[in-house]
Amino acid sequence: MRIAYEIIGNKAKSVALIGSDIKNPRKAAREIMKRHKSIRFVLQKLDKRQGEFRLYPCKFIAGSKNTEVLHKEYNYFIKVDPRKVYFSSREGTERQRIVSLIKLGERIFVMFSGAAPYAIAIGKKYPNNEIVCVEINVKAVEYAEKNARLNNLTNIKNICWDVREARGLGKFDRIIMPLPESAIEYLDNAVLNSKKGTIIHLYGLSKNFKDLEKKVKEKAETYNFKYKIIKRQKVLPYAPRISKVRLDIKIL
Repeated sequence: MRIAYEIIGNKAKSVALIGSDIKNPRKAAREIMKRHKSIRFVLQKLDKRQGEFRLYPCKFIAGSKNTEVLHKEYNYFIKVDPRKVYFSSREGTERQRIVSLIKLGERIFVMFSGAAPYAIAIGKKYPNNEIVCVEINVKAVEYAEKNARLNNLTNIKNICWDVREARGLGKFDRIIMPLPESAIEYLDNAVLNSKKGTIIHLYGLSKNFKDLEKKVKEKAETYNFKYKIIKRQKVLPYAPRISKVRLDIKIL
């Protein structure tokens, strides 16, 4: 039986998330739990990310009712409940790509920060770099605080706030916008927190980058800022002929 699924957790306890296209989810859950002894419960994504907190609506299929897991990724841990906070283990490689671009001493702003996986990944390598995270989901911020303590990091500031209303945070050297469905809508807010030379990592959904680049150009014309796209990166497949992509934008 061929089943596409994502695993979040560790060797002791993990969760499997299956897609809405699975016709017999209970049979799929039994098969997955048979293959992986660490999987204690299975959730099925019923639709795309929705609502103010950008969560996948999920249905509990099988296993333990305690859906909190401790995910191990590279040299750090992320505690999360996928029913309450968005998190993708598939993006671990992308987080490391971002870490490889960071420079010592940078001041970093993570928008839509969730349980703070980007901040944790960066903080583990650069424990003295200041990292500010803004996330509207209070449960996600609670997990972000737990994750900072879990990884013994004191350089991360987690703020429960609507990014659109965030003010008084100062200017940043680097801004990460890991919300592909709608990050482009907040690019003007990122620019408000930028200075000359700031690098903005903008995530989006695109066939060939051109549609996303057109939206960036429109934003620049509307809000009167100059920029240069210094890198284009395909991150993950998202749908037929559509990928999750990243544009690295330098403010001029």
